[in-house]
Amino acid sequence: MLRFGLCCIFREEPIHFRQTTAKALLNLSQQERLQKLSTICLENANSLVTALEAVQRFGFGAFRVSSQFLPRYTHPVVGYTLDALPDFASIVASLEKVKQLREQWDIRLSFHPDQFVLLSSPSAEVTRKSIAELDYQAMLAEMIGADVLNIHAGGVYGDKQAALKRLRENFQSLPERVQSRLTLENDDVSYTVNDLLPVCQDLAVPLVYDVHHHRCNKGRLTVQEATNASIQTWEAAGRGEAPARPGS
Repeated sequence: MLRFGLCCIFREEPIHFRQTTAKALLNLSQQERLQKLSTICLENANSLVTALEAVQRFGFGAFRVSSQFLPRYTHPVVGYTLDALPDFASIVASLEKVKQLREQWDIRLSFHPDQFVLLSSPSAEVTRKSIAELDYQAMLAEMIGADVLNIHAGGVYGDKQAALKRLRENFQSLPERVQSRLTLENDDVSYTVNDLLPVCQDLAVPLVYDVHHHRCNKGRLTVQEATNASIQTWEAAGRGEAPARPGS
């Protein structure tokens, strides 16, 4: 089955996902900060329920959830845990409703962490923060029944093979709930399908094939060859059908 999906935001539907900045939160007391975050997280959880209802109504089969769904969750100063929020019980109830609707309508949910998530970075601090961000999104994925955390390989840092070696090593440090959902996507500048296939095959990580990126950064494979190779990584990993990925 070929699934078409929607990505994060709506232009015409009255469905909105709120965010906030660390600067705005730092101007508040701890109690005020948690109350503001709680209000935003509850609104976002309720909006995700509405989003799935819209996805089903439109006849789509997939939806990508914003990485900032729980804003500033892993921030070193204003970060928080869900159970610290005043509306914790209501937030969890709405997320359980999302999971129920996802299962009822067979809607595939996924995340695409932001560009600062880099498992190939030579910086230990960047790697630590990246793993923390992936674990946050995997926690949320567990709660709503999402099965994909899709990332790019990151930068080359002057030595592509050394960067991919770091990615392989850092994969071993990921929590199981991240490893079991992680996918790698080719990009339009640094990493082709050819570059990522050996990594995906060795780690049993599916390859998300972006055909537009492939056209900009082809490597040695044709579109059909790259498509077939991507599908084989999904089959080898036992992760179900590969998601259709027409572009970022």
